[in-house]
Amino acid sequence: MKILVSNDDGYDAPGLICLVEYLKKISEVIIVAPDRNRSGSSSSLTLDKPLMVNKINSYTYALDGTPTDCVHIALTGLVTMKPDMVISGINDGPNMGDDTIYSGTVAAAMEGYLYDIPSLAISMGKREPKYFETAAKVTLDLIERYKINSFEKPTLLNVNVPDLPYEKIMGTSVTRLGKRHQAEPVIQSISPNGEKLYWVGAAGEPNDGGPGTDFFAIKENHVSISPIQADLTQHKDISMLTDWIR
Repeated sequence: MKILVSNDDGYDAPGLICLVEYLKKISEVIIVAPDRNRSGSSSSLTLDKPLMVNKINSYTYALDGTPTDCVHIALTGLVTMKPDMVISGINDGPNMGDDTIYSGTVAAAMEGYLYDIPSLAISMGKREPKYFETAAKVTLDLIERYKINSFEKPTLLNVNVPDLPYEKIMGTSVTRLGKRHQAEPVIQSISPNGEKLYWVGAAGEPNDGGPGTDFFAIKENHVSISPIQADLTQHKDISMLTDWIR
């Protein structure tokens, strides 16, 4: 297999390095990732300036843009081969529920999916994790399963892995995205120059996190796999809105 790897933590992030070490055992790997941490950049594209690419080694490129930039540039000219799969991660922390809207990790995988390539977003179940290796092994398990029984059409999977030794994972659950409470209030401070500064507040705790959700799976020490899509249409409201517009 040929696999394109990206992330939002940067090309030299521990999670990406661990993932690539495992992927090299079964595939040819090309890395195109941001040159620094770009967490929370969602699916943004850089359109106000040209992008610079720094070739780190024979298979690694660092780009001064967003995760979406990285995969987009890779697939539209930087990389000559079309990958069999795009994998984003391993993210330092979870991407569950509402996180997926803001996540650069998910966005990089989404970009691969938009190019009709099967794509995985891989994240750890908590921040500052100890067991990136567990997520790397889970990723290889999923790839081997895919090679035996591939999907009928390109699919985007959001995968969150408990921060535990591999042998202590209790199972794998196919889940839907949960939902968080409203984010914590903005954090205000003053700069040395007397300017008022604002930091985005912490994400809220799970609000919709019961059985069947990604939050619940991680709580039960299961790998969570959520199939997600790019179509944001609220299909069930089309009829209501049609009547309303009339």
